[in-house]
Amino acid sequence: MTTSPRVLLVDDEEPITSTLAPYLERSGFAVRVAGDGLEALAALEEGPADIIVSDVLMPRLDGRALVRRLREASDWTPVILLTKVDAAFERSAALDEGADDYLGKPFDPPELVSRIRAVLRRTTPGERTLATAGRLVSGPLEFDRTARRVRLDGVDVELTPRATLLLEYLMSHPDELHTRERLLSTLWGFEFAITTRAIDHRVAEIRRALGDDAQNPRFIETVQSSGYRFAGEVRGA
Repeated sequence: MTTSPRVLLVDDEEPITSTLAPYLERSGFAVRVAGDGLEALAALEEGPADIIVSDVLMPRLDGRALVRRLREASDWTPVILLTKVDAAFERSAALDEGADDYLGKPFDPPELVSRIRAVLRRTTPGERTLATAGRLVSGPLEFDRTARRVRLDGVDVELTPRATLLLEYLMSHPDELHTRERLLSTLWGFEFAITTRAIDHRVAEIRRALGDDAQNPRFIETVQSSGYRFAGEVRGA
């Protein structure tokens, strides 16, 4: 018998949990609900979760603090953070602190389900997720997240800050299709660019720096009329 993936849904807004929890259950998940980060920690002591979906702005212990507590305790349960705050700082801080993905409110429940399944596919229970690894390695390409340094065949690669952030996100979410709109809203917010061509420009920058052929890519693959995916196998170190 196949066991349903266990989701811990953390949000202090009852109207959200009362509608989202049943939707997730109908989508095939076993769902528990906690009202804030402290309740979530208590729930995890009673039994593990396969993934945590948590609001960011909550009383007592917020979502980012919850992620920090978990990672400091070497708990690598994957976390998707939800928030109404549409700021680039919030997005980058959430990912830097060890969240596996980030979704802005309001969102479509099917999109959340898609994100949950994608995170679970690339997660091995009990092991560090790519989002929490200090280094991401794909063949000759190495991304040192602490030093914010990219190397190819042992040689430093110069990238702009936005291209660096984009490469990090793609490498930590390998073999997933990312639309331009999703990348733009997740990483930078639409306030940073008028069109999604900004993503294309940063991908082109990364390809030039890595000597990656768009027609026969080792790293970043273009999915026609859809977006991009990181095609290389990635391991955390």
